[in-house]
Amino acid sequence: MEKIEEFLGEMSNIVWGVPLLVLLVGTGIYLTVRLGFLQIRSLPYALKLAFSRSQDNESDGDISHFQALMTASAATIGTGNIVGVATAIVMGGPGAVLWMWLAGLFGMATKYGEAILAVKYRVKDSEGNMAGGPMYYLEHGLKQKWLGVLFALFGALAAFGIGNGTQAKAVADLMNDTFSVPFWVTGVALVLFAGLVILGGIKWIGRVTAFFVPIMAVFYILSGLIVMVMNINLVPEAIATIFSYAFSGEAAVGGTIGAVIRFGIARGLFSNEAGLGSAPIAAAAAKTDLPGRQALVSMTQVLIDTLIICSITGITIVMSGQWEDKSIKAGVLTSAAFETLLGGAGPYLITFGLLFFASSTILGWGYYGEKCFQYLINKPIAVKIYRIVFVLFIFVGATASIDAVWALADVLNGLMAIPNLIGLLGLSGIIIYETKRLQQKVKEEREQAIQGSEKAHL
Repeated sequence: MEKIEEFLGEMSNIVWGVPLLVLLVGTGIYLTVRLGFLQIRSLPYALKLAFSRSQDNESDGDISHFQALMTASAATIGTGNIVGVATAIVMGGPGAVLWMWLAGLFGMATKYGEAILAVKYRVKDSEGNMAGGPMYYLEHGLKQKWLGVLFALFGALAAFGIGNGTQAKAVADLMNDTFSVPFWVTGVALVLFAGLVILGGIKWIGRVTAFFVPIMAVFYILSGLIVMVMNINLVPEAIATIFSYAFSGEAAVGGTIGAVIRFGIARGLFSNEAGLGSAPIAAAAAKTDLPGRQALVSMTQVLIDTLIICSITGITIVMSGQWEDKSIKAGVLTSAAFETLLGGAGPYLITFGLLFFASSTILGWGYYGEKCFQYLINKPIAVKIYRIVFVLFIFVGATASIDAVWALADVLNGLMAIPNLIGLLGLSGIIIYETKRLQQKVKEEREQAIQGSEKAHL
């Protein structure tokens, strides 16, 4: 078993090595340039679409723009926002935070492109629900079904690791360490919670995440802002430290600038999943008249995940100075930072934050894994069996240490990105076309609104 774990660890390092990171970031930069920095120009309109109450209920789809955004956010806002950021700083130093921001900026364009293709090539399944994602645009858009099959296979299996077992284990460990709750009790509680939601399908997941995710995100963001305001004198110095170390190998493993860049980008992409191909599966279920509208909404997920939540974690850690203590492991670094700045309440705040984040990730990835499995075996009974197995595996993850399973899931998770990025690059012309179609539609709507306003005034 040790040899298997060692082999999988080496495989993970290869899969998540420099070539994949270059491909991930390079795709984001390529799409950013071709789209004319759309993630900056169209951000106000994107936020308006995401949080507006006037949803496109007359269009095809299963859930609203907002519910699709929250389902995707539920899957991405997880341990990566707390432990992942801490790992980047431990391995790459404070400067890794800046590279995490840059990965997030270009990742917004990647996420936009994924969502456009997901909605463009989505289909209705036998029960009348929407099904979409990389597997469908690889088959119907790129005309390479074998790549779609590979993505779906990797995704259906990886869901048990990144979106299930590792999250359940993180919650169980925290509850045991902080409140001495037995692992099996946490496992049963998570199975009941996730089972009631996941077994109800995407409409139930959409409703629960639309209520649950904003609360947990706002809770963590406000907590972090309170810590910053209470220690406002440390904020400028922390930001200056991040920038000064971003172009230096100091404090990084190996003492090279490459380590700073690698760990910053890797952890940022691990957190927001831009380019991985997971989030467009949720985007495909949205009610929308044009692919571009939901794509803009999906783009804001990276803003929330990396450029806001991860930033709060990163700046707080640097402010505390705890990153300089090499005896503190990444898993508890964020907790130690909040304790330094906030006192005894800090660790409890992080415990509850991670509890909410990890639990929500299970819901989002339950849907992702199901849709990947549905693509491979399109039978309702098989999909229901997958849901049940996924929910029951939560208990296994919470109560057992199966390092080989987690290592295998990490490898499969990275492999998901390769066919997805091939699809994004190969179908970039479609992304541009749909963007122009959206821009023309928005222009017409604004002109009609102005004309309507002038008539009402007269």
